[in-house]
Amino acid sequence: MATNSLVQKTADILDIQDIEEARAIVSKYARVTPLIQSMFLSRNVAHGDVFLKLENMQLTGSFKFRGANNKINHLSDEEKARGVIAASAGNHAQGVALTSKLMGIKSTIVMPDEAPQMKRDATRGYGAEVDIHGATFDDAHKWMFERAEKEGLTVVDPFNDKYVMAGQGTIGLEILDKIWDVDTVIVPVGGGGMISGIATALKSFNPSIHVIGVQSENVHGMKASVDAGKITFHHDDFTLADGTDVSTPGDKTFPIVENLVDEIILVNEEEIAAAMKDLMQRTKICVEGAGALPTAAIESGKIDKKWLENKKTVALVSGGNVDLQKVSSIIDHFFSPVDTKGGIG
Repeated sequence: MATNSLVQKTADILDIQDIEEARAIVSKYARVTPLIQSMFLSRNVAHGDVFLKLENMQLTGSFKFRGANNKINHLSDEEKARGVIAASAGNHAQGVALTSKLMGIKSTIVMPDEAPQMKRDATRGYGAEVDIHGATFDDAHKWMFERAEKEGLTVVDPFNDKYVMAGQGTIGLEILDKIWDVDTVIVPVGGGGMISGIATALKSFNPSIHVIGVQSENVHGMKASVDAGKITFHHDDFTLADGTDVSTPGDKTFPIVENLVDEIILVNEEEIAAAMKDLMQRTKICVEGAGALPTAAIESGKIDKKWLENKKTVALVSGGNVDLQKVSSIIDHFFSPVDTKGGIG
């Protein structure tokens, strides 16, 4: 359980003032997203009050717009004039591309081969140049820095940046605005930008709020790093939660997560698919794999009941940018009389 001293320990990287400043900036552009109760999760699974923070209804369909917008608004005129570059599997890409379009800035997005086609198309639709490079996000992330140096572009990192983390942290402030006495908050984790911002916001208000991160068993660089006590690589296979397919956390996000996040849960691909299906069927929410991670953690029973039963819990639905072919595959998997696919494609 975090204490005020732990919050203070990470204040040199990110503090509550950074997040409050970000809200003043981001609120001019971003939506305050809905926070709704899921009766299915509340009554049938958690036996407490479970609320869903619907960042799938944010501009560009993902929370990533917040951090990208805050970062770009902090750039100097000279940095903006050079043009910006980012690496992303798709959601940060769209946040950077839309913000750049609104501000008249040239943007280049490096995306890996695994990036869904609909995210590539949406990013181009916002006016960005899309550069497909490498098999994984980490490959694209490395090339982002190399290309930025070669062409003099300004980097807008997807997670390892104070202003990006502060932008994502505005979600935490919005949760507290609606449920000041929240007990447990469950957040998807990739590189750690969102959970770093949210945990800083929540723990600055009340250190006893239990913050849980969720990652895929296939890719969990942050969980592996926290367990090892140092930044560590982990990537066994690709995951439905492509938005969190980050093998190595950042040197800014890691210490915040290590100090302020109470635990990280791992879920498997079948559990992610089942959560996507249930969110679509039970709550009528279009959700991508990463956005379903918190629900998967609740449904899997891997979270200790004491953090859910008779508690007020918020689960982040981080994004809704899912390829419709993937949705079709999940529906076929769960509702076909005989499963001949051997798993989720």
